[in-house]
Amino acid sequence: MADAQPVIFVGGLGRSGSTLLERLLGEVPGVAPLGEVVHLWDRGVRADEPCGCGQRFSQCPFWAKVGARAFGQWRQSQAGWLPGLRARVDRTRRVPVLALGLATREAELAEYVRSYARIYAAAAEVADARVVVDSSKHASLAYCLASIMDMRVVQVVRDPRAVAASWRRKVRRPEDGRPMTRWTPVRTAVHWLAQNLAFEVLRRKGVQVVRVRHEDLVRDPRATLGRLATRLGLPAGDLAFLDDREALLGVAHTVSGNPMRFSVGPIEIRHRPAPLPWSQRWLVTAITLPLLLFYGYRLAYRPGARR
Repeated sequence: MADAQPVIFVGGLGRSGSTLLERLLGEVPGVAPLGEVVHLWDRGVRADEPCGCGQRFSQCPFWAKVGARAFGQWRQSQAGWLPGLRARVDRTRRVPVLALGLATREAELAEYVRSYARIYAAAAEVADARVVVDSSKHASLAYCLASIMDMRVVQVVRDPRAVAASWRRKVRRPEDGRPMTRWTPVRTAVHWLAQNLAFEVLRRKGVQVVRVRHEDLVRDPRATLGRLATRLGLPAGDLAFLDDREALLGVAHTVSGNPMRFSVGPIEIRHRPAPLPWSQRWLVTAITLPLLLFYGYRLAYRPGARR
């Protein structure tokens, strides 16, 4: 693990399999998954939502220690100030400016990234880990962090038709039973294209961005995770928790994210096809066509097919 970077950022559009990938990476020795750190202040400190371990954020010993090491303690004043700072420097519309190296608000950007660096360092210390994983996904945050920090990015890609079908589904949050956000297929397609284009540009700026297709991970999880671990400098030979169809997951102290973050014990890794009306399938295909083909997806979308 001598070549591993201290932070692995998992990026991509939501419903692309980032939580599954983070949970699998989190079982690799020396790796600590943190969930979507971008939402830590709003959903953890302020709303006191459950940690992946099942306890409320304020009651979780892991996050209590992280807060003490990073900031002395978690403070409600920070829970208001830092999200406000995020609204000024971490926005998708600022990605072109950051990509061109024309960053403004440099002092605020530095302070914003410094707060993440403190959390990452404290979490690594508390977990006795050499690498932490942040599955915040947002390309804009990846650009903010990469402008100052040394990190590696894992870009998770999934067939945009499957992503659009997932965003249409009615899903309730296990924490409180409230319905999760739903997007129209057109909105999903536009965001899928924008997010993935942003990560392609980030790669061309010299940041190490490793791409993983969700379909490859589901079809052959052990081989796909092994190749990814090797590229990230992680111990690829120690994947005893994973076979071709099942993973054995331990407790993860993750903030925010897909309900899978609460899973403990054996989980089945399988395709979960969802239907998408014909007209919407082809609309999403048309909007995302260049990258869809570039990533190796077929024009015809068959939800149950293995790629």
